[in-house]
Amino acid sequence: MNVIWRTLLVIFQARRRLRRDGLIAPAGIGRIRLTTLPTDLDILRHMNNGRYLSLFDLGRWDLLIGTGLFDTMKARGWYAVVSSQTVTFRKSLELWQRFDVESRLIGHDDKAVFLEHRAVVGGEIYARVIVRARMLRRSGGTVTHDELFAAVGTPDGGVPEGIPDVAEWIHEWSTASALPPMKAPAPSTWS
Repeated sequence: MNVIWRTLLVIFQARRRLRRDGLIAPAGIGRIRLTTLPTDLDILRHMNNGRYLSLFDLGRWDLLIGTGLFDTMKARGWYAVVSSQTVTFRKSLELWQRFDVESRLIGHDDKAVFLEHRAVVGGEIYARVIVRARMLRRSGGTVTHDELFAAVGTPDGGVPEGIPDVAEWIHEWSTASALPPMKAPAPSTWS
């Protein structure tokens, strides 16, 4: 519930923009304008590091709606889950500071898609997150890339035009940070 009103506002604005401007290309960049609110601050009076991830979720909502993928997912009983993410901070966002969240699909591996979100002020990156997300079915199982890409307008199920290859360091990070699959044991032992 911590950003529910912002989420509803972003969904409303994304739907309105979609009706007015049409679809964002699958490799296009979604942008929303936000302001650092008092509820976003930590005790040091700048944006709390955990809040960035919540606000980058808003960018995902905007991108999913803007590309038309949200309606496709809803109609097919699909949903997305974040399986891992890494965030890098460069500058602090201060109280009442306006910033843009820029969001883009940056590629995929054999099981997931990767997105990048940026907090940008005056064209300058303040923070960036790389997200690895999987598409699942409400009925169980994983959505294949062929199905996903066909849903965003590539009838042959190929990678949509303009989506870059994922940088090698992102593949390495994804592999190194992975936990065992859900059905495998994952004991909490410290070495």
